[in-house]
Amino acid sequence: MQEFAQQVVSGLSEGAIYASLALALVLIYRATHIVNFAQGEMGMFATFIAWTLIVNHGFSYWPAFALTLLVAFVGGIGVQRVVIRPLERAPDLTIVMATIALLVILNGLAGWIWSPEVKTFPSPFPNRTIDVGGVTVSLQDLGVIGVTLAAVVLVALFFRYTRLGLAMRSAAIAPDTSRLLGVRVSWMLALGWGLAAVLSAVSGMMVAPLVFLDPSFMQSVLIYAFAAAVLGGIESPVGAVVGGLSLGVGLNLIGTYVDFVTAELRLPVALGVLLLVIILRPAGLLGHAVVRRV
Repeated sequence: MQEFAQQVVSGLSEGAIYASLALALVLIYRATHIVNFAQGEMGMFATFIAWTLIVNHGFSYWPAFALTLLVAFVGGIGVQRVVIRPLERAPDLTIVMATIALLVILNGLAGWIWSPEVKTFPSPFPNRTIDVGGVTVSLQDLGVIGVTLAAVVLVALFFRYTRLGLAMRSAAIAPDTSRLLGVRVSWMLALGWGLAAVLSAVSGMMVAPLVFLDPSFMQSVLIYAFAAAVLGGIESPVGAVVGGLSLGVGLNLIGTYVDFVTAELRLPVALGVLLLVIILRPAGLLGHAVVRRV
């Protein structure tokens, strides 16, 4: 039972990281009905900026964390205004290809600026454990869960209880009606891209201490986030969080109790979950099926 509880806590830590990136994917999808394939690389690029502030400029972790989130927010807005906005009337496939091109560009830029050499990223949390009811819990895991879920909750509260957040939701759900009410839809979408970039940066900075930092370190995380978003419902922000946490815990428990599922099979298992959900429930656990009359 103790091992089970430990695996659940560890899975929640990983799942929280998937959830934040999955929520970023959902925010963009709800606004544009386009999957942003560069979402992980945006988080990677922001994480390298944080690394530069800490290692090269002597910032302590949390000031660098806050400044990086600000840079990510501005960068997300810039991507929407410069890359996505000119393609608003283009076919969906064109916009998808633009995000794939952005993925490759950001990956190449990171390798050019910081070199492909593997780096270590500092953790703000102590590398020790505490005993909770006989269960050994890592402070690193608790810190990751706390920071990531705090970012997700703050974004949710912003959308629900602020006028700007409500305007952004309106612009995403009913853009034509919102324009008639005086909402600047294009700028609301740009702010949505900025918030998605912030969540990507949080995901990157939380996962970087657990792995080595290189230009491709977020690519596998992006695949897990895709699986989480589809599992929860690609148009459901709550579903993205539930899907991320469920996927993290589920993969940890499968890896512990199913002998043949090694670390190398975690990603194929996640993709298997993705395929199964698409076949059995395309709308996801918390999504709503759309019925069209012919």
